[in-house]
Order: sequence, then structure tokens, then C-alpha cells
Amino acid sequence: MSDSEIVALFCDQNEDAVRAAEKEYGRYLTAIAERILTDAEDAREAVNDTYLAAWHSVPEIKPEKLSLFLARLVRRISIDKVRKRSSLKRKTSEYTICLSEIEETLPGGTRPEEVVEFKLLTESIQAFLNTLSVKNRDLFISRYYFFETLKEAASALHMTEAQAKNRLFQIRRKLKAYLEKEGYYL
Repeated sequence: MSDSEIVALFCDQNEDAVRAAEKEYGRYLTAIAERILTDAEDAREAVNDTYLAAWHSVPEIKPEKLSLFLARLVRRISIDKVRKRSSLKRKTSEYTICLSEIEETLPGGTRPEEVVEFKLLTESIQAFLNTLSVKNRDLFISRYYFFETLKEAASALHMTEAQAKNRLFQIRRKLKAYLEKEGYYL
């Protein structure tokens, strides 16, 4: 079933919309959630929450690329679950591994004025990503946005894990230099 047909079902509030979305994107969404949460039950819950969120938001938004829309939802929902349980210090997930890899590259903070800086930082990172080759940008996004393992990201881009690890190291180094040039310091 096409994205437009599934979106139409959501817009009509037809219960078949969830079944169709699950059939088309269930494995994809579950993979994203499991990489972030590392727990199959939590991942299933996040995916189900994603379908509920889609049920409420798709009629209003009418996304053109449903897979990306659902991926953003499941990612946000899964990250929220990690944050809620972070005080429990459960198993390490790809999410926490990715954050630890990139944390030394990015400035951080929690003061209110830093919220504005965060938006500017996000824009700077986007500008940096636009300077990369498509392959390097895809690798960076696969690893640090979709939290794919090194093996998954490398495989999708037809490279070895060692090559992917080296490229990511080089990209993080370039990102740090770029951000410092933009006025961001650790």
C-alpha cells in the first residue's frame, strides 16, 4: 500500500490505517526503537505509541513521506522513554553509545539562554552536514540520528565497520573544528 493510501486511511480515521502502517513500516520502526531502548517490550510499546501519535497527528499534517514521519515519531517517543528511565541506569543502548561518541564534539548546557543557543547550534550542524558528501552525511545521520550500530550503518553504505568508524571519527573532528569556527567551544 502506498504512503498516500495509508495517509488517506488515517485522515478518514479508518482503523485499517494502523494495520497498513504496521504492515509497511512495523519492522523499520521496531528496529529504530530497539536501537534506542535495547528492550523488545519497551520497543513494542514505543511503536504502539507511535501509531497512536500518528492517528492523532496525520490528519492534520498529511505527511508526504510517511516512513520518515513515523521514524521521527518513534525516535522521539523512544528517546523520551530513555530519558524517563535514565535514573534506573538500565542496559546501554545505541542511543547512549552514540551520545557518548559525539558528546565531546558538542558544547552543552541547561540554562534557559542555552535553549536559544541550541537552536543556533542545530542550524550550524545542519549547515556542516550540507558540506559533506552524500555518503558521509548518510553515515553520520544513520549513526547519530537513527542510532544504527556501526555494523548496520557500514553495511548500508557498503563499507567495513573499520572504515565507518574511521570516517565517523574524521567527521566528528571536522564538525568540532567547524563548530569552533562558528564560535562554539567546549
